[in-house]
Amino acid sequence: MKKRERAKRKDNIIFLPGLEKRLTDKGLESLQNKRYQEAITLLEEARVHDPENSDILIGLVLAYFEAGAYQNAKELANGMLLEGIGDYFHMVDLYLTILIQLHEYQEIVATIEALYDEKEIPPDRHDHFLTILQFSKRMADSSHPEPSEDSIEDTNVKGLGLSTLNNINDQMLVISKLAEKNIRPFMEEIKEYLNSDLAHPFLMTMLLTLLKEHEYDKEILVKKFSEDLRLVPTELPDIQSQPRMKEIVNILEKKLESSDPVLFENIKGMVERIFFISYPFELKPEADTAWAAAFHLLVLGYLGVDPDLHDISDEYEISPEKIEQALSKIKELEEISYPNI
Repeated sequence: MKKRERAKRKDNIIFLPGLEKRLTDKGLESLQNKRYQEAITLLEEARVHDPENSDILIGLVLAYFEAGAYQNAKELANGMLLEGIGDYFHMVDLYLTILIQLHEYQEIVATIEALYDEKEIPPDRHDHFLTILQFSKRMADSSHPEPSEDSIEDTNVKGLGLSTLNNINDQMLVISKLAEKNIRPFMEEIKEYLNSDLAHPFLMTMLLTLLKEHEYDKEILVKKFSEDLRLVPTELPDIQSQPRMKEIVNILEKKLESSDPVLFENIKGMVERIFFISYPFELKPEADTAWAAAFHLLVLGYLGVDPDLHDISDEYEISPEKIEQALSKIKELEEISYPNI
């Protein structure tokens, strides 16, 4: 007969068995439902009982970030990196995202340069980190100052000027500043940009997620990759919850997570980048297995392996022609997956 778990005692307070798990589950549920302050309270309490639990700590970082408590998120994420808690590159990406929000570009530069010095960056992530590094160096350079608060306020009169800015850095900065502003006065200009042949797909995704966050619920026309799509921003899925992306990741997870978890994480990172740039357009071919196979094939090539197309085709039970079609599209999107800064 299994022994009953004994209650824990700390500072003369008795904790019921399994309390930390219940707190964690409730905290993560609150995070999922966007009740961020409630999530913070629950996860902080769970952290007291299980201070090195990666699920608790990552959930807490995300809750702090979503609640706008960026310094708390930064300190916690940095501590996790130093302690080696959680998936390393997932935590690096999370930490850099927080630093970008805080405009701490010097720290971003130092962090990424240290990764390059230690030669720890996987081959398929080099371009990703190099883009962030170059952007942050420019932002940290005193000769490339950020617009003053007064100039941002002036946009209420002057407009955003997205179509007149030739530098993608400047466009990215203007869009990032919109997160804290009322976007309604700029909607005509935003809609014009989203329907422009000259708009960068990366920045278009940024704008669409911004419209969704601001609960813009009117139909707009978006043009990407010479395709038109009418959509309502509030009805779009979250970037990380796109159904096809999740299904492709699930296929890859079943194939690789147990046998080669490092390869799986590398492929997953590429899947997320491609679906970020293509958001919210559907990718063709329609077969999810073709995309999973194509991502697998491409990342193996990046890692110096010479994969056989027909072996991958047999493994995923999909025709080589459909894999090659998906592969061609991935390569095309990889070239523009981040702005050329």
